[in-house]
Amino acid sequence: MSEKIEAEGFAIVSAGQTRDLLGGLPDWAAFADSWNDLGVDGFMADGGRYRRRRFAAFAGGADGTIARKPHQPHYQSRDYNALNGGVQRWFEPVTDAIADHPVTQAVLKAGLDLFLPLTLDPPAAWHVELHQFRIEAHDGEAGLPTPEGAHRDGVDWVIVMLVERHNVASGVTDIFAPDGRALGSFTLTEPGDAVFLDDHRVLHGVTAISPLAPGQDARRDVLVVTFRREDVEEG
Repeated sequence: MSEKIEAEGFAIVSAGQTRDLLGGLPDWAAFADSWNDLGVDGFMADGGRYRRRRFAAFAGGADGTIARKPHQPHYQSRDYNALNGGVQRWFEPVTDAIADHPVTQAVLKAGLDLFLPLTLDPPAAWHVELHQFRIEAHDGEAGLPTPEGAHRDGVDWVIVMLVERHNVASGVTDIFAPDGRALGSFTLTEPGDAVFLDDHRVLHGVTAISPLAPGQDARRDVLVVTFRREDVEEG
């Protein structure tokens, strides 16, 4: 994974590899079920009601320690999110049960272990943000995983892990160089499939989803974790 990220700016990780990386996926059913308890994202500038989410922030130490921070808003400048950026967005917090869940903690630890050696002049601490996302689609109403288009998150490193994909058509992840060159295109299909990104070197985006079987709702659940230097503000 480290070699792939160094060479290409991203690494695609299969569900089997994720299980190995995280030491298994213990109590996965309870972890995945928590996506059924996400509030509607009320900050969509396009008026969409297709996204649900919860949010949490952590401090990740170079020594591997992880501590949850007091609940706070998520902020991106319009340089990185022209659609929804420029405002403090307050989302419902990730529950304590999920923040402390062994899968969550293993993902955070894996990010610290992987990204620290890849970082030139690594910080003493990372500001880590964790997002639970659900994108919904219905007949005649697509869901947009990345309504802002191909983008950077304005951080140092990003992890995107699929939690569930139900009745979904499309939802293809595209990776681009800053000059617009296409670097990769793939679909996260199995729970645990993931991609690790160098946010300085690549842009990412996901195509709109729609129901695979007409008449039935579609949903795409992902965990997104970002890492940025503690002493640098986003944007």
